[in-house]
Amino acid sequence: MSAVADLEARGLLRRDVPLGPLTTYRSGGPARWFAEVADPAALAEIVSSGVTINQPVLVLGRGSNLVVSDAGFDGVVIQLSGSFTRIEVASELVIAGGAAPLPRVARAAVDEGLRGLEFFVGIPGSVGGAVRQNAGCFGVETKDVLRSAELIDLSSGETRRAGPHDLDLTYRHSNVRPSEVVVEASFRVSPGDQEEAREEMRRITRWRRENQPGGTLNAGSVFKNPPGAAAGEIIDRLGLKGLRVGDVRVSEKHANFFVAGPRATSADIRRLVNEVKSRVFEATGTMLETEIQFVGFEE
Repeated sequence: MSAVADLEARGLLRRDVPLGPLTTYRSGGPARWFAEVADPAALAEIVSSGVTINQPVLVLGRGSNLVVSDAGFDGVVIQLSGSFTRIEVASELVIAGGAAPLPRVARAAVDEGLRGLEFFVGIPGSVGGAVRQNAGCFGVETKDVLRSAELIDLSSGETRRAGPHDLDLTYRHSNVRPSEVVVEASFRVSPGDQEEAREEMRRITRWRRENQPGGTLNAGSVFKNPPGAAAGEIIDRLGLKGLRVGDVRVSEKHANFFVAGPRATSADIRRLVNEVKSRVFEATGTMLETEIQFVGFEE
């Protein structure tokens, strides 16, 4: 029995797993191969099996900025869980697994009277996703607090530990390769007033509730902000709130959020993104760049 067949027989590797339920848009087709990896030993088995060699690899976090093609993903999807969600708090350092939810990381730090990660409470993603995209909000980005990250290349098994400069962290960008998975990251924190930190997290949560379409199917900000402007304000000025393609529409509450209905397809989402991008370019000459990631689509 081959290593891949052995993993499949043991349930560590599965075929044709629907990805829609694992994304916040709840749309998209199946993965050719899917592995939920709960610990380093299981990850090592996946890598040594060779299943991740010579085919596309997708590292899936919380699916909060992802649109998977209706046809699915013809490759291997890896999702960390289990021990990769751990969070350890030291004197001036928070160490978290790649699958740890960012709001939980923020609260763990504040519970110990440590400040610096409060902004994470406003980002519905994982530690790995934050490093990969240099996630941020309210003027703070991951690069501002990251000390280092540990990454494993799923194709070669190579491990590297890298700091913000090594990762080339800029606005919603890093040099993390598609085949790499962030298994751990450490963040700098400092002692501070615990109640002030908790109030800051409440303020962020309140702002999100008042200004973003919570309780809906969306993937956060659709477009990156162009230099000196806010993508949502540009879209709003053009009167595009409520614009609809299929069962997806530009949110009336925040124009840089696109909200999906229960019958929405990933094709609907992509068509609406392209339509808004085209209208913005025609009206302003600005070519918006997507912040959400499209996976499995033919170019």
